[in-house]
Amino acid sequence: MAPPRPYWKGYIKLALVSCPIALYTASSSSERVSFRQINKKTGNRVRQKLVDEVTGDTVEGPDKGKGYEYAKNSYLMIEDEELEAIAIESNHTIEIDSFVPRSEIDERYLDSPYYIAPNDPVGQEAFAVIREAMRGKGMVALGRVVLSKRERVIMLQPWDKGIMGTTVRYPYEVRDSKDYFYDIADVKVQPDLLQLAEHILKNKEARFDPAQFVDRYEQAVLEVLKTKQEGMPAAKPQAEAPPRNVINLFDALRASIGGAKPKETQSAQKVAPKAAKKPVKRNPDQREMLLPIAGSGKGKEEAKKPAATGRKKAG
Repeated sequence: MAPPRPYWKGYIKLALVSCPIALYTASSSSERVSFRQINKKTGNRVRQKLVDEVTGDTVEGPDKGKGYEYAKNSYLMIEDEELEAIAIESNHTIEIDSFVPRSEIDERYLDSPYYIAPNDPVGQEAFAVIREAMRGKGMVALGRVVLSKRERVIMLQPWDKGIMGTTVRYPYEVRDSKDYFYDIADVKVQPDLLQLAEHILKNKEARFDPAQFVDRYEQAVLEVLKTKQEGMPAAKPQAEAPPRNVINLFDALRASIGGAKPKETQSAQKVAPKAAKKPVKRNPDQREMLLPIAGSGKGKEEAKKPAATGRKKAG
């Protein structure tokens, strides 16, 4: 098996200590099912061409360039050589700026993972010193590196015999959660509901094992492709009808603990006669969730009774 090719080569530097390193991508999406664009009439692959927006002429490789739009439809052309000439130290060196507690780094800022290994036997000892200085301290290093012609902050932490480097997003790249959570009500969860939910959580407690994760959609796509390759028509999925029964949240949690389904049908039959005396027009696709009512003991007892969706057929 051929060794993986480094994504980036350079040096890692801590004060006056430095060593040559290689950086490798720690994740890959190359094994996912991918599709090509084809001509449905001929079955041939379709390739896209770059076209001049004004003249409509096809632009070939040597004529392609980069431009910065400083005004509407006005571009400032810049050559690759000019970008490569921008010399900053992080082009070839990850210099450690600081050490911070790992617990202080917001998970939203973490981006892409990389493996970092020494790239020369001469630098093995210096690499080990930098790695072991962080191990067991709960601290990680923050430095800078230029990847794909863009300077990125990178978090370094010991990982097995090497170092894991994770690029860190800049503040302007992380959206404020308040823009999405502002209209969520401050709901005071009742102790009995919370206790049931915590019990379910305890029952489902497990160790993290990524080997148990299966991409079911990917498997289904592969099955469809296999069926089509054998000349058989792909099966059409049956749409699942959305649940229509109204259930009580307390009963739903309690039934979840026992692994059984709430008895919505039986409950509906018990209260159906009352519903028949005074029919209520209701959208058959409307779903409800009734929460226990805070207040008197009577209110709580009534809330624990499952509500029904009795809908009498006309005729």
